[in-house]
Order: sequence, then C-alpha cells, then structure tokens
Amino acid sequence: MKNKFKLSIGLMVAALAFTSCNNSSSSKGALGSSIAEKVYIAPGEHDSHYAFLSGGYSGNLLVYGLPSGRMFKEIPVFSQFPTNGYGYSEETKPMLETSYGFIPWDDSHHPDISQTNGELDGRWIFINGNNTPRIARISLTTFETEEIIEVPNSAGNHSSSFITENTEYVVAGTRFSVPVPQRDMPINEYKGNFKGALSFISVDPDHGHMDIKFQVLMPGFNYDLSHPGRGKSHGWFFFTTYNTEEANSLLEVNASQNDKDFIAAINWKKIEEYVNNGGGTMMPANYAHNLYDEATHTGTSTMKKEVRVVNPSEVPGAVYFLPTPKSPHGVDVDPSGEYIVGNGKLSANLTVHSFTKMLDAIEKERFDGEAYGIPILNFEDILAGSVEQAGLGPLHTEFDGQGNGYTTFFISSEVVKWKLGTWEVLDRKPTYYSVGHLTIPGGNSRKPFGKYMFAMNKITKDRYLPVGPEMEHSAQLYDISGDKMELLLDFPTHGEPHYAAAIPAEIIKGNSKKFYKLAENEHPRKATTGAETKVVREGKNVHVYMTMIRSHFNPDNIEGVKVGDKVFFHVTNLEQDFDVPHGFAVIGANNAELLIGPGQTRTLTWEPKQVGVWPFYCTDFCSALHQEMQGYVRVSPADSDIELSWSLGE
Repeated sequence: MKNKFKLSIGLMVAALAFTSCNNSSSSKGALGSSIAEKVYIAPGEHDSHYAFLSGGYSGNLLVYGLPSGRMFKEIPVFSQFPTNGYGYSEETKPMLETSYGFIPWDDSHHPDISQTNGELDGRWIFINGNNTPRIARISLTTFETEEIIEVPNSAGNHSSSFITENTEYVVAGTRFSVPVPQRDMPINEYKGNFKGALSFISVDPDHGHMDIKFQVLMPGFNYDLSHPGRGKSHGWFFFTTYNTEEANSLLEVNASQNDKDFIAAINWKKIEEYVNNGGGTMMPANYAHNLYDEATHTGTSTMKKEVRVVNPSEVPGAVYFLPTPKSPHGVDVDPSGEYIVGNGKLSANLTVHSFTKMLDAIEKERFDGEAYGIPILNFEDILAGSVEQAGLGPLHTEFDGQGNGYTTFFISSEVVKWKLGTWEVLDRKPTYYSVGHLTIPGGNSRKPFGKYMFAMNKITKDRYLPVGPEMEHSAQLYDISGDKMELLLDFPTHGEPHYAAAIPAEIIKGNSKKFYKLAENEHPRKATTGAETKVVREGKNVHVYMTMIRSHFNPDNIEGVKVGDKVFFHVTNLEQDFDVPHGFAVIGANNAELLIGPGQTRTLTWEPKQVGVWPFYCTDFCSALHQEMQGYVRVSPADSDIELSWSLGE
C-alpha cells in the first residue's frame, strides 16, 4: 500500500509538473500568444490587404497579401519576363523602348498608389526605373503596365516615384547630378556645372496618361528621396539631398564633410502657375513615351524632342533649402502635413521640421545664407523637435494615423516607434537584418490604415533554409494596433525591395478585371471566330491569324512556310471565363513563350532556320486535354514552291 501511495503521489507530482510546463510553454510560445492565428488565412479566404513591393534589380513590381505574406503575382514593368512574354511579344516590346534603344531591364525602387483628396483610391500604382530614368504606371484593374515615360536630363532616378495628394503629379528626382544638357567635359569640373533635374510629370485624372510638365534645374547635389506635402502643406514637395559638398570622387568620405545637408522645399503650385503663364524654357531633349492601349492590346512608343525647364532663380519664393543633419536619406511628411521628418543617415538624432515654422521663417526672411541663389532657412527657426538618440542610421519614417511615427534604423537593425509632438520613443523592435524601408498601409497619405507595418531587410542570413551564398531578401510583418509592436511573420521577397505601398484589399479587389471581352478586342490582327482564322504571306513575312480555346488551336496544321521567312503568330484566346489563360510556344523560337489572357491577342515572332515539321503547343495547363493542345508547322526549303495552306481537324 505504501508503494502504491508513493506511486500515486509521484504520478500526481509529475502530472502537475507536466501541466505547469505546458502552461508556461503555451503562455510564452507562438500558439499561446495566438501569433500564428494572426497571419493564418484559411483555404479559400482572402488577405485583408494588398502589398506592392518594388522588385529592385528585377525591374518589376511584386504583389503580396497581408497578413499571410504570400506572393500573388510578379508584374513585369521594366524587364522582359518569360513567364508571360512581356517584352518579347510584338505588342509589349514597345514598352521597353528608350532614347538609348531597347532596354529590357531596370532597377525599380519606390512604388506609390494614386490618391484622391490625400487618400488612396486604388486606380493606379506608379514606380520608378532608377538606372535608365523612367516612370511607369500600372493599372490596378488589370495589374498590367500601361505606360512608361522616360525622364530626360536625369541620372539615377531615385527620389521617385511619389505623387501629390490628388495625383496631379508624379515626381522624379535625380540621384546623380550630371551636365545639363549632356556634353563632354572633365569630371573634376563637376562643382557648379552639374545639375540635378527634378521632374514634375502631370497625370491625366481620367486616363492616367503622363506628360512631363516641367523640370526644375537644381544645384548639382545628390537628390536621394522625396515626399509630397499634404493637408496644410499641399502644393509643396520635399527632396532630401546629400553631397552638398559637390564631390565627384570617394563620396563615402568627401560627401560626408558637412554637418548639415538640405531638404529642398519646392513650391510646385507657384512654379505651375509660372509655367501656365508661359514661363520656363523649352530645351531640346530626346526621350521615349510608351503607352499601352487596352482596346488594341498593343503598346506604342513615341520619341519626344523637347522638355520645359525652369531655373529656380526665375521663380522667386518657389525653392528653399532646409538644413538637415546629416546625409539624410528619407524625407517624410506626417498625415497632417505639418511635420517634415529628415532621416539623417549619419545623425545621432531624428530631425523634424515644422511646415508652419518654415512658412513663418520664409515670410520673415530668416535666412542663413544661400546656395546658388536659393535661400537657406535658419535651422533653429524651422525645427519642430528631435527624437533624441533613437537609433543608428535612420532611413525612413511612416505614420499610423494615431500620432505616431515609425522609423527604420539601418545600422542598429531596428524599427523605433515615437510620438509626434513630444518626440519621445515609445517602443523599439529588432529586425533581421539591416532594415531599409518600412511600409504602413496608407502610411504615405492623409489616411493611414495603422493595423500592420512591415520592414524590408537587406540581409537574410539565418532566417530561412540556406540556398547558397545569396539569399532572397526578407520582410517582417508587425502588428502595430496596440501600444507595443508585435513581430508576426517573416516572409522572403524577390529581387531587392526598396520600398512598398500597401492598401486595404476592399479598395481594389472588386474592380479587378476578370477577362477581356472579345467584342471589345480591337487588335488589328485578331481572330475571334473560326471564319477569321487564316495564314497570309506578305513577301517573306507570314501572318498566322490563330485562335485558341480548350483544347485546340485553329489552325493546328500549317504548310508552305519556308526557311528565311519571318512568321508572326497572332494568337487570340477565345475563352470568356476568369483565370483561363493559354500559352503558346513553338520550337526554335529565340524569344519566349506567350501567356495570353482570356479575350486577349498576343503576337509571337518566329524565324525558322531549319527544314522540317515543327510543333507548337500550349504552355499553360488548361484542361484534361491540355497535352492534346498542339499543332505543326511544316517548313520547306527557301526555294520551295509549296503554297501556304492551313487546316483544323482534317
């Protein structure tokens, strides 16, 4: 009995210990804190937010869901994209034309969503090409690139693309100042001779079509990032500068000498009025304007030959410099438009300027000298406050709409939450590792949606399974709905995202196009019925008017093609159902396959080099008879007299 009693007591103690251990574990673990539940999206359910991340050196734009962190789509913008044939099809090749010729790559950095009255409206998203200066507009109905405009007189189109609060303008700054106009000159004569062009690109309110309204030719500093004024500061735009030393070599030393660089404040309303009254000078320029027509499913490229430039000295009171310590990267404006945050990479503190004080200093001419004729405001007169010793290497700030700012610190690898007005640090959370930008849905607008924040990190190291010496980059999602930030999720990102824009899904998803109506297809070489299918020879060019539908091509047998011909397959997808694309590929094509949306027409060019019978097929699994969706092209010798013929089911 004693042994049984001791055994019972032992089992009870063990059970209590086990229960206690379990309670401790569940209260501290992920399941106990319900973190997993906060990011879990059940099968068939949808994320609450879209997030659009720049693809960095992929040249594209990535679409993610929040809070799941799942990637839904990669939208090709500045890069050829074999997944769907963008930049390879005859219809989309013009989108990648520039004054330098066909450029099938770029470095995309900063997306920004269109706004109405300072609030995200979900019509378009804009993104910059940094390497070959360009701005693109993507439709958030079709999630396709609709327009790309090249930016002349610019180099390193970094401080873009950011838009004014009614999408009047999308703005593009220049990171690398250059001679304007370009010419052969010694590099060591940089100082005083190089210029930084700040481009204001108007946006048509109905169609979104872009046009360069004017460029402000600024001193030859490096213009790093920018943001528009909003609310009370609407009508102004703010650009950070570094290298106010105007160094041209070893910038890590020579561009870090000054205790303060500048935020350039541009009164674009004043300059707009000046330009509308005939001000400015038309300068010869050569730049491409590429526009995609949804009705014809075709892009066109037009070369433009001049641009209007404005010297700041021509418009007194339009441009001022705000001294800001030290080598600032981001400049960010809070939802009210009062506070202008300068994120000085080499500064111990986070500097915040007051828009109201700025106007007062301008009115009272409280200047601390000038640079190239542009007044420099007195630092103490415009300072709203400083967030003291917040972290190391501040880069970028966004806002939650509850009076709080969130700033990334690259060197100390953290996000810091602080209070507008009191400038006190409220919370800090580590990131993994070397964080760049962060995004709060609507955080760059008058109406932030402050539930989530995610940080985009440059180094991944131990966060994911190793895949060789280079890892995909990392994003980390935080819940910011409470007093303290809570890390919810790591998810990998493609390319090198620099910045992102996010928006509640309900603003966009109901407007998403499901398919293209065949009745509205105005492609000049479409075939929307079997009677319209044909093969036509025009000299050595052979045009195939082809249809596709589950699960055959029409025609599926073609003869009479010769070595040396150029064959254009104009393929129309006859499906009128959501999410039923078809693919098209032919052996020996030296470009890419096509992915053709329902109701859409795309053209693949094929130049047969060898005699034979060559298959073509559907690349996108579309039905149980997908494997049967194929055809043949007979290629005869160049001197053959075989006539063109085509057939289906014979």
